[in-house]
Amino acid sequence: MKLANLHSWDLTPTEAVALQRQLADSVDARTPLTRWELVAGADASYARFSNTIYAGVVVVRTSDGTIVESQGAVQESTFPYIPGLLTFREVPALLAAFAKLKTEPDVVMMDGQGYSHPRRCGLACHMGLWLRRPTLGCAKTRLLGTFKEPRKAAGSLSPLKDGDDVIGSVVRTKTGTKPLYVSVGHQIDLPSAVRVVLETCKGYRLPEPARRAHHFVNELRRAAV
Repeated sequence: MKLANLHSWDLTPTEAVALQRQLADSVDARTPLTRWELVAGADASYARFSNTIYAGVVVVRTSDGTIVESQGAVQESTFPYIPGLLTFREVPALLAAFAKLKTEPDVVMMDGQGYSHPRRCGLACHMGLWLRRPTLGCAKTRLLGTFKEPRKAAGSLSPLKDGDDVIGSVVRTKTGTKPLYVSVGHQIDLPSAVRVVLETCKGYRLPEPARRAHHFVNELRRAAV
């Protein structure tokens, strides 16, 4: 895949915060996604205090659930572990994995926040701007915002709000399990992001692209050890 070249990664935490505020103005959170066949799941794995980042991307064909392509990358990061700035630890390695892809996914599903971020530019937004294609965040935990617990049934939704601003959707993907936190990344609107997540769930809490990517990066870590 060809990637954009937005900025240098040689940043201090203060500079990273300023960059997130600047990039947030470029995020497209209003475009509906009308069709998708190839969905890429992307994830990064590392020990909390380790600088070795294992990143992976797995492209899944939604019609039959087959894996079309998988690519990984291992890189060292010097950026500190700071909640809200994890992008600057993970994205360089993730971009290295995406640069190896020969497949062009229709939409990218990131394990992390998108618009549901204090500066409205989480991991999925940042990656979407670099990839220049529809991207969404599908996080297992909440970074900020308030919500009413959705009903127990799979497919139940509840808006995630920061004040009066709807920043995402709390989505029950499997009956009786903890919900996921879905938000816009780039070139997609929230209803489309939720639809991609729900329609790629195959009986597990995690959508299939995210689940496959999670297993893939953990295999990379185990192989390295």
